[in-house]
Amino acid sequence: MTRILLILLAACTLTACSRPRAANELVVGMDLSYPPFETIDASGNPTGVSVDLARALGESLGRPVRIENIPFTGLIPSLKTGKIDCVISSMTDTPERRTSISFSDPYLTIGLALLVAKNSPIQSIADVDQPGRSLAVRQGTTGEVWARANLKNAKIIALDKEAAAVLEVVQGKADAFLYDQMSVWKNAREQSGTTRALLAPVQKENWAVGLKLDNNKLRDGINGFLKTYRAAGGFERLGDKYLSEQKAAFREQGLPFYF
Repeated sequence: MTRILLILLAACTLTACSRPRAANELVVGMDLSYPPFETIDASGNPTGVSVDLARALGESLGRPVRIENIPFTGLIPSLKTGKIDCVISSMTDTPERRTSISFSDPYLTIGLALLVAKNSPIQSIADVDQPGRSLAVRQGTTGEVWARANLKNAKIIALDKEAAAVLEVVQGKADAFLYDQMSVWKNAREQSGTTRALLAPVQKENWAVGLKLDNNKLRDGINGFLKTYRAAGGFERLGDKYLSEQKAAFREQGLPFYF
């Protein structure tokens, strides 16, 4: 009996114990390991920019929202198989992804930036792309896609977690970590004794809501919501709630804040 129970628990963990859909439920997929955009609070509940945005979307559409916590690399497969209705997980709209899914209008423009060691001579991505140097990236992100398409000399170290990539830089195992500007800023502040942020964007990109290719009705509803939400100051309020320090830091460096 104990063995059977353990097997059932393991199976439940692997499948996230997804329950049957409630009537008219909007199931939103996100990787809850990316604060302050999508994460889990001290009580174990989803929280962050994307969570608030998903709930506001559900209210606008008149649909109850359920958040499914899925690893980033599993979000698109979950969308294509119908496990979730949409993805709101700091996902960049790219031509490659558009071959298999659809996207809403963009809701945020952001840039890729570099986290480097505090005493590193590196000042740009060109300094990283040198023989003998290495760049950490997070698997499945546009940072990895950009690095593999553009770097000719540096070794690319692909890791599944943001924290692992940061640790590579802290421990001197990688010369830099390529990730979005706000996360790079956050990590540099948390590791201020060993790292610094190069926030000038290596590449600009747009985040959007991911949907199945043929779900035009939901896409139109999301686009209408995003337009109304922005006009009503919703994004400005989200920025003030979750990203006030980042906004101030970008302003001090003379960089546009895209949220």
